[in-house]
Amino acid sequence: MQLYASHGETISVLDVRSLKESLDHFHVNEEEINCLSLNETESLLASADDSGAIKILDLEKKKVTRSLKRHSNICSSVAFRPQRPQSLVSCGLDMQVMLWSLQKARPVWITNLQEDETEETEGPQTPGRLLNPALAHSVSVASCGNIFSCGAEDGKVRIFRVMGVKCERELGFKGHSLGVSQVCFLPESQLLLTGGNDGKIRLWDVSGKMEKPQKSPAKHAHRKKAKRAACPVQGGNSKAPGAEDEGHAKILPKLDIEHGEKVNWLLSTKIKGNKSILVADQTSCVSVYPLNEL
Repeated sequence: MQLYASHGETISVLDVRSLKESLDHFHVNEEEINCLSLNETESLLASADDSGAIKILDLEKKKVTRSLKRHSNICSSVAFRPQRPQSLVSCGLDMQVMLWSLQKARPVWITNLQEDETEETEGPQTPGRLLNPALAHSVSVASCGNIFSCGAEDGKVRIFRVMGVKCERELGFKGHSLGVSQVCFLPESQLLLTGGNDGKIRLWDVSGKMEKPQKSPAKHAHRKKAKRAACPVQGGNSKAPGAEDEGHAKILPKLDIEHGEKVNWLLSTKIKGNKSILVADQTSCVSVYPLNEL
């Protein structure tokens, strides 16, 4: 087992499998690192920084083997896909979400969330309605490797399905009243944790909301404007506020926690055999919430 930490532009790797401490330092990125992701074979480490670059560090050779540069603004999040150690997704403050192939060293699919927002809001608008830009803050890939989520500044949670080298957006809904700062799939499930700038933590079951994959994905530029309807979450918390999806149905969170502080990071883990959520925020404390009922 290895632990990874970023210190400005430096990455530290601590091997905790042996009794002795082994700490390596790598000066990988030129600017501040925002996110780290390890592939499932523990051979590659991806680091995303403020310049928009994603550096791929080969942990065996202890050197950078790829420098992925396509984001035009801060790259805020990067995540390797489970079961596909040479593929990853990223998002940034340029409002773009990308699917990368390390063999090709370039994105094989790109979408702009602002363009999606323009399509969705065509028609009469509510007077005086303020729309935050869809700055992308966080991505998370489900254990199957083909489903991933993106949280953005407009308060929306978007779910995508990977189909070969293309992706389709399966679902989009308003998850928070302010920006969605973190998304995190629970292991071996399609339960999705989200954290927001509104100080709320929510758990969503998106497994029953997505259509089955088609034989071939429609090209994003010619995507149908008709929106998919979604069914309400079964067994959801009826007291929790619902989120409207693209079909205007209500999606209810299975769990709604009033954390009170802007969420900087979320992690699902087990502590003494109990499912828990670890939450890092603007304070110096890490909060723990139980998930025993799931």
